[in-house]
Amino acid sequence: MADAPLTLTSLPLFPLDTVLFPGGWLPLRVFEVRYLDMIGRCQRAGAPFGVVALAQGQEVRTPGAPQERLQPVGTLAHVRTLTQPQPGLMLIECQGEQRFRIDQPHQLRHGLWVADVSLLPPDPVVTIPDDLQAAARTLRRAHDTLRQQPQGLRLPGGDALDYDDCGWVANRWCELLPLPTATRQHLMSLDSPLLRLELVVDLLSRTGIGGAPR
Repeated sequence: MADAPLTLTSLPLFPLDTVLFPGGWLPLRVFEVRYLDMIGRCQRAGAPFGVVALAQGQEVRTPGAPQERLQPVGTLAHVRTLTQPQPGLMLIECQGEQRFRIDQPHQLRHGLWVADVSLLPPDPVVTIPDDLQAAARTLRRAHDTLRQQPQGLRLPGGDALDYDDCGWVANRWCELLPLPTATRQHLMSLDSPLLRLELVVDLLSRTGIGGAPR
């Protein structure tokens, strides 16, 4: 019998109009009261929170806004840097880790979402087949170019760079391409890293990015 998936109870969630991929970096300006305390507690405890894309609603609560509705799959995020330039404002960088599926979401009285979640297994390591290698080469060139720009490019260090792995290359392309949130969500939710990369290569071909023909 397969092991039951690991579950987390009352994981705090940060709904956004974007998708965080495992291994990816996400800078956030945090100013809503419902998130300031949550982020501070997670950072002090070294505990993750969940980044989940909005299926409906908007990031900042305003009167008359549609009720927030969450996508079913999100990504654990760990706070890596945190600064407070002024009261009521946090600037953080968080890094994506394991994906999870929401089992039971619940919104607290002050607006914070929490959920019982089941952790999804990490992507299996799948070596990029020959017919998709161009996507990895083009990604490496894109990263080299972006790192030379004034703002630089935030990437994992050292051994975490894996241009030979389907899931890693697909995830990094998903972060760079100008994709709708719904498309990013679909790709992140796929359990097959090879299928994810195949779909990314199709998107590269449609956008005319050279070096990644099918």
